[in-house]
Amino acid sequence: MTVEFVIVIFLIGFIGSFISGMLGIGGSIIKFPMLLFIPPLFGLAAFTAHEVSGISAIQVFFATIGGVWAYRKGGYLNKQLISYMGISILIGSFIGGYGSKLLSEGGINLTYGILALIATVMMFIPKKGIDDISFDQVKFNKWLAASLALIVGTGAGIVGAAGAFLLVPIMLVVLKIPTRMTIASSLAITFISSIGASVGKITTGQIDYFPAFIMIVASVIASPLGAIVGKKVNTKFLQLFLALLITATAVKIWMDIL
Repeated sequence: MTVEFVIVIFLIGFIGSFISGMLGIGGSIIKFPMLLFIPPLFGLAAFTAHEVSGISAIQVFFATIGGVWAYRKGGYLNKQLISYMGISILIGSFIGGYGSKLLSEGGINLTYGILALIATVMMFIPKKGIDDISFDQVKFNKWLAASLALIVGTGAGIVGAAGAFLLVPIMLVVLKIPTRMTIASSLAITFISSIGASVGKITTGQIDYFPAFIMIVASVIASPLGAIVGKKVNTKFLQLFLALLITATAVKIWMDIL
C-alpha cells in the first residue's frame, strides 16, 4: 500500500465522519460512493461494491461512538426511541449484512440507490414545527418506529450502511422528532445497527482490514469534531445540508446504475 493510498483513504474517512457527527448519520451515504469512485481517480486500485460495503460497515461502528459521546449531555438522547428502534435495526442489519453475500455487485448498488432515493424524497417534505417541541414533551408511535427500523436495518445492512441516512428523515417526517434530538438519537441507533452489519460482514469475509483500519482512525478523530459543530449550527441548515447531500449521492449512484 502506498502513502498516497493511505492519505486518500484517511481523507475519505475524515470528511465522511466529520459530516457524520454533524448530521447524525453513520457516514456511509457519503463514504460508499467516495470509496467506489475516488481511489480510481488517483490511479489507485478500485474497491468492489462488496469490499466498500464491508469497510463502511465496520467504520460506521467507530464513527458513531465518537458522535454519541459528544451528545451524551443536554438531553439530546431519547433513550426510549433508541431502545425501540435500536433493537429492531440491529436484527434487520444483521439479516441484511449476512444476506448481502447472495447479491451481485449490481444488486448491492441498486439497493443503495433505492434507499438513497427514498431518503431524498423524504428530506424535502416540509417539517414545520418539529423544533418547537421541547425534548421532555416528545412522543412517538413505538411500534411504528420499531417496524420502520427493522425495514431500514435490513436494507442498510446489505450495503454496509447503518441506515441513519434513512432513519433521520423517518424520525423527522414520520415520527416528528426535533432535529437535534433526531441527530443525537440516530447516532446511537446507528451505532447499534452497525454491530449487526459488522458481524454479518465479518462472518462472511467481506472486509478489507487495512483500509478499514485507516477509516477507523479517521473516524475516531473526526466524528466528535463534527458533533461539536452540529450542536451549534442552525437546525434548518442541518436539514438542508443533509437533504442536498443525500440528493447528490442518489443522483450519482443512479447515473452509474443506468
